[in-house]
Amino acid sequence: MNLRLQALVELVDSGARVADIGTDHAYLPIALFKQQRANFVIASDVGKGPLANAQADIQAAGLENQIKTRLGSGLATILPTDRINTAVIAGMGGRLITEILQAGAENGLLLPTLVLAPNVGEPIVRHWLMDHHYQIVAEKLLTEAGHSYELIKAKLGTARFALTESELLFGPYILKQRGRIFQKKWIDRAAYLAKLLTNLQRAKKPDTHLIKQVVAEQKLIKEILSDDHS
Repeated sequence: MNLRLQALVELVDSGARVADIGTDHAYLPIALFKQQRANFVIASDVGKGPLANAQADIQAAGLENQIKTRLGSGLATILPTDRINTAVIAGMGGRLITEILQAGAENGLLLPTLVLAPNVGEPIVRHWLMDHHYQIVAEKLLTEAGHSYELIKAKLGTARFALTESELLFGPYILKQRGRIFQKKWIDRAAYLAKLLTNLQRAKKPDTHLIKQVVAEQKLIKEILSDDHS
């Protein structure tokens, strides 16, 4: 089992009723049952091909009675009778994750627990969580196959849990942990932003809004990295 999958399993509360959105091969639902983390799991996907893969793997694991597969978009595959209390959304961009969550919210579906693993755009996800009264309760930063991943677990509350600009960018818990993976991720990001800024400034019609965003992010990264070396 890969590192990211195991980390996702560990972020799910024991005895949870889970919807795995964008399940693909249903690796997560199968792992949740094998490790006795979940009582009920929906393996949901928008594509017929991935869902067929999921069904084949679920059957091979002998879990077709425990894991229900659903074809459909996002949280729309969840029924009230499922009594789902946890959604896991992993392996897609932060913007798409927030679109899925927003569509659910607009239909009155704000689940008690979210476990999210965007490949990019993590600050967008944290911003959505903050604006919808979710409190981040755990985060993990790990690296696998040359790519770093940020995993975010959040619980629904009754008030807005405000995050600073640094916490939105780096993650409130990841900021406390730091470490070697953190250093590499943000040194690489700083190098990328430096090249991007050069290209933006050379453009015939510079995008001043984007330039301003890049400079602001550079400033935050510089402050954090200098803190680590002080």
